Amino acid sequence: MTTKPPAIKPRDRDTIISALRAGVVPRLGLQHIQVGRQREIDALIRDIRRVGEGGSSIRFVIGAYGAGKTFFLFLVRQIALQSKLAVCQADLSPDRRIHATNGQARSLYAELARSLSTRTAPDGGALRNILESYIQKATEKAGATGVPIETAVKDGLGDIREMAAGYDFATVVAAYARGYEDGNSTLQDAALRWLRGEYTTKTEARQDLGVRTILDDASFYDGLRLLAGFVRVAGFGGMIVCLDELVNLYKLQSAQARKQNYEQILRILNDVLQGTTEGIGFILGGTPEFLLDTRRGLYSYEALQSRLAENSFAVNGLADYSGPVINLPSLTPEELFHLLERLRDVFAGGDPEKHLVPDEALVAFMEHCSNTIGDAYFRTPRNTVKAFVDLLAILAQNPDVRWNDLLTRVEVSEDRQGADEAEISADADDGDDELATLRL
Repeated sequence: MTTKPPAIKPRDRDTIISALRAGVVPRLGLQHIQVGRQREIDALIRDIRRVGEGGSSIRFVIGAYGAGKTFFLFLVRQIALQSKLAVCQADLSPDRRIHATNGQARSLYAELARSLSTRTAPDGGALRNILESYIQKATEKAGATGVPIETAVKDGLGDIREMAAGYDFATVVAAYARGYEDGNSTLQDAALRWLRGEYTTKTEARQDLGVRTILDDASFYDGLRLLAGFVRVAGFGGMIVCLDELVNLYKLQSAQARKQNYEQILRILNDVLQGTTEGIGFILGGTPEFLLDTRRGLYSYEALQSRLAENSFAVNGLADYSGPVINLPSLTPEELFHLLERLRDVFAGGDPEKHLVPDEALVAFMEHCSNTIGDAYFRTPRNTVKAFVDLLAILAQNPDVRWNDLLTRVEVSEDRQGADEAEISADADDGDDELATLRL
């Protein structure tokens, strides 16, 4: 007896279909299309629980292009939000790096701060809500103790004021509280700009807020620690930081720039492993080359290689999910079949009576993909999924057409998105010029 699939909300259905047809990960309804990788998910759930209890964590999620890293990160993000944690996320790019001297690290911090999300504000922009929630609590405390509201705000940030840049952080939060009480939107906006790392000069920040520092390239990691500490004071369990596309560090032509970024990653890793940071978790997504390449990847930095090396006993089918690296396994053909079933359910809105194709069509589709691109159809299934969703879309709009007639016309290619960019010539300039990647 088969279990009837759960009903799917029309909004979730439309979001899933439109996103998958575009080859991107949907932000809604991920639970309807999740298959496999349960042990990896369980490992990240343990990390989320640890962060919520005041601990810290770091995971490197490693997988080939199209293997589902971004989907996995989005799923973990959704779980963290449901666990009452705040979450921020961003993709690294040539303009956003962990370490830089020309504003790229500040730009990455600003993107993370803007993306800050909570369960009630899942689409980003939650920093203002978190601030006002904290200020309301401080106002209640001030009313009970008879102290000024600004004093109550600063008193609640005592631990944060002891951290690097923490004194000015607390001053800016107090400035936002003052603007909130006085109805001064200009002051509130200035405080938000500072907290989001959007000030580029100390002079402007001093004029607007009376502080002498700003969150710049040098304070990328310190800024995240301050933000994590603040969301905990505001009532959340902690903060998860999701960084994807770390292969962009691997692609930096400058050996010095790569080394400086890897040193920043090492600093974060050491703090987590040694337990010197609280209430923050990092999830970093990258390709096998980014991790394992001993010339350009993380393994090119000896201290990182020793800390990230795989457990020597994890062989012959044995797995270790307690280390910092999680290697995402490829989907099996059976799991891909289950995924196609779920996609069929999504199109039907969860009603088996409205399935557009029978089970035999799923088998025939997989055989067609296997004959076309070999094992890649299930190892890196992004294009396979897109082709199947496109097929169902045609059948949904043309009820007189039979799936058998369309199957041979389905075009599916091996997923090479981004892979060609990651292939760097061994003869490429490996000097110290950070602008070596500039092309006209």
